[in-house]
Amino acid sequence: MGLKATTACLGYQQIVGLAASTALTVPARDLNGMTAEPTLAVIVAENQGVRWRDDGVAPTASVGMPLAIGVPLMYDGDMTVLRFIEQAATATLNITYYY
Repeated sequence: MGLKATTACLGYQQIVGLAASTALTVPARDLNGMTAEPTLAVIVAENQGVRWRDDGVAPTASVGMPLAIGVPLMYDGDMTVLRFIEQAATATLNITYYY
């Protein structure tokens, strides 16, 4: 799915404190309060790199897919199983959801 197919923003989330495996808080409504399910999440790590997994297993600081600082992850899979953990202290995740 390309960005041209994205029709509306569902919201923004920032996650700090990623010392333990952390899930996203996936929005269930759009900005107008209507039921909606995101089809794309743009995820960017800040301050430190993170690792992620979407196979139902929690990532660790050394196992999982690495996401470097400032490199966007365009994720269009099942966001309810996506988990993140910091590779070093002080990582922050910035997420914007679209549908």
